[in-house]
Amino acid sequence: MKITASITYYYFFCFLLVILLISAKAIAEEGNGNAEQPAEVKKSDFPDGFLFGVSTSSYQIEGAILDDGKSLSNWDVFVRKRGSVNNGDTADIAADHYHRYLEDIEIIHSLGVDAYRFSISWARILPRGKLGDVNPAGIMFYNKIIDNLLIRGTFGQIRGLAKSFYAYFGDRVRYWITMNEANLLSELAYEKGIYPPGHCSPPFGNCSAGNSDIEPLIAMHNMLLAHSKAVKLYREQFQHKQGGMMGVAVSAMMYEPLSDDELDKEAANRALAFSLAWGLDPLVYGDYPPEMRRYHGKELPTFTSEEKQLLSNSTDFIGLNHYATVYAKDCIYSNCMCSNTTCLPGENRAIKGFVSTITERDGVPIGEPTGMFQTFIVPRGIKEIVDYAKKRYPDKPVFIVENGYCPPWEHGEVDDLQHDTKRVEYHKAYIASLAQAIRDGADVRGYFIWTLMDAFVWSSGYDLKFGLYSFDRVTLNRIPRLSAKWYRDFLRKTSLKDLESRSAIPAINQDGLVPNVKHGSAEMA
Repeated sequence: MKITASITYYYFFCFLLVILLISAKAIAEEGNGNAEQPAEVKKSDFPDGFLFGVSTSSYQIEGAILDDGKSLSNWDVFVRKRGSVNNGDTADIAADHYHRYLEDIEIIHSLGVDAYRFSISWARILPRGKLGDVNPAGIMFYNKIIDNLLIRGTFGQIRGLAKSFYAYFGDRVRYWITMNEANLLSELAYEKGIYPPGHCSPPFGNCSAGNSDIEPLIAMHNMLLAHSKAVKLYREQFQHKQGGMMGVAVSAMMYEPLSDDELDKEAANRALAFSLAWGLDPLVYGDYPPEMRRYHGKELPTFTSEEKQLLSNSTDFIGLNHYATVYAKDCIYSNCMCSNTTCLPGENRAIKGFVSTITERDGVPIGEPTGMFQTFIVPRGIKEIVDYAKKRYPDKPVFIVENGYCPPWEHGEVDDLQHDTKRVEYHKAYIASLAQAIRDGADVRGYFIWTLMDAFVWSSGYDLKFGLYSFDRVTLNRIPRLSAKWYRDFLRKTSLKDLESRSAIPAINQDGLVPNVKHGSAEMA
């Protein structure tokens, strides 16, 4: 009997981001929780069972825009709007992962990572959304990815909102993330208008439609409710059989006070509440942060008592995507009118928490620049954001599901493309800072480098280079950078048991699947 997808999702969601945890293996070396932070961080500085991995995203690497029954996503349409993406770039081909997934899985395996975070495309699985059937070719593609990871010693963690995802992949997937960066998506799609559907209003931008002060709140509200309903469905119908966990990933910028003034200290706390806690408080405590309610008043949507009950404790773990640390300046009692290119418009408004974000103090930058706006190298920031999560959500384990570096542009050229020593130094420093957070008592269980290979980076197109691997835009050949070799060497120290499990790789059949393993299909009920 064919199933018709039963989905709870917000209307602009056109693709699904997924995490797949690769290996059940425990890390062999013991961590020393009381030791002084080492000058050269080692894998053995982390506790048993800690997962080191890499991350990718379906839309950013798969390509194959209409292959095998896939339909257009919102981004497929948006990139064709003139001026929406640098250089007029599209993800029609991207890294062609759809046709080269076996090669990429071999690369992942060669790195020796414990885990791989990837995403599943809504448009490939459900090309007609809730109005149509599941696409068997899409199911087959992701089954092949999961199986080929599993035969190399891996197990799964997926983010999904549809019952069909649990039914098709849940027998091999143990960790699910429903939403990736819902807080950032709300901002970029409905406040700044640089993500689809491109809604905004002055002073944030000049879009054809939108209200930047209100719509981000409504979008986030609906995504939080969608998450809670997906978790309820999984816990009631699948968790007892599959034993999985449900989580969420949020954009996790760290804010430090610009000065020792109490107003700036309050501004830093307020900025954290209006960003990270906006996406997490409802899923842990059942309602928005009180800091947001105080300043938004009736503009902030309310949850019914039933919704609060559904939301409360609806995440088993917290995923943090951390890239940046900035200074926070109060805009309630100070003048924060934006008058130059280094500030952001609208910081003196409630939607921004009445906080101005600044990247230098007394003319000194907060860290070395990267290729992203307002993003500098500040390794202490990853410890600080983990410490904040530990204090605000003491019972929730944390995964760093994205952390990565792209080099700055200089005179139109990207510096250190292949011999990327700066990326190596970046990850060494951030991993060392994370190790210190764990020694100080944080329950962090994984660290994922963004990203495995260069990719289509949304409105920046292919300008930003985050990958451990580059790829030739013409030949599509994958080329390892120095950072890939460093990460492989960092992860190489494994136990004899781990080495034995890696050497026993079963064969796959001509369809790219593991024989004698039950796979989901469009005929499943």
